[in-house]
Amino acid sequence: MKELLSIYIPTLNEEINLPHCLASVSKLGATIFVVDSKSTDRTVEIAKAAGCEVVTGDWRTFSDKMNWAMKELPIKTPWILRIDADEWITDELIAEIKAKLGSTPDDVGAYSINRRVYFLNRWIRHGGMYPLWGVRLWRTGRARCEVRELDEHMEIDGRIENLKHDIVDEGRRGLTHWVQKHNQYTDAEIREMLRARQPDDSSTTLIRQAAQKRWLKNNLYYKLPKFWRALIFWVYRYFFKLGFLDGVPGLIYHTLHGFWFRFLIDSKLYEIESGQSGKSDK
Repeated sequence: MKELLSIYIPTLNEEINLPHCLASVSKLGATIFVVDSKSTDRTVEIAKAAGCEVVTGDWRTFSDKMNWAMKELPIKTPWILRIDADEWITDELIAEIKAKLGSTPDDVGAYSINRRVYFLNRWIRHGGMYPLWGVRLWRTGRARCEVRELDEHMEIDGRIENLKHDIVDEGRRGLTHWVQKHNQYTDAEIREMLRARQPDDSSTTLIRQAAQKRWLKNNLYYKLPKFWRALIFWVYRYFFKLGFLDGVPGLIYHTLHGFWFRFLIDSKLYEIESGQSGKSDK
């Protein structure tokens, strides 16, 4: 597979997750490029010990980092697989990738891969969290990342097909890290919302699921009243989309991701719009 495929892994302080990720993708026999944003833990050491090509730098957003990597990394293979450090790939997906790449028609520019999200050791299968399709495998030189701070997707030259098997998203850094990360995501979401451009001027090459979700968010969700829309979204996910079937981990996940995250965005928007942003507490 080495002559056909390279693997791109973006990292920042991923010493806990990276070993499991590398153990799975190493089965593909591909060159692995770890592009690190100045980690302060053992991430770079672990990557180098595993034989990865490591590049360290400083990028403002994930999309900036992705587009830099696609342009500047010395990738010589016809295909690139992107996987995050807190993800791993199943043996079935490995076998499928090996079988597909050598016989893919020239008009196919990329493959979309489904993602399973695990939270507190539970597969979150309901509440609209499965399937989650995303373009992860593409031909070198025929992909670019949307320039966005959050919810960025790949734009592909050519047709996109689906693979049958999954990537597993299974972060091991704990609930505190999850909350901190999503707090940062709220700031990125707000900056996207406040950008001086039309909300629907983004890519026209998104896969169907991504395009539908973005349209609904811009044209339905954000038309609803602040704060109430977070509650409505949680009710929709937890009850109408059967999130309650995911047990206690599902209760925590759907409440944090479907309500708390969205409520926090509205709270920060309220702070900005009321002129309170940046004022110190008395």
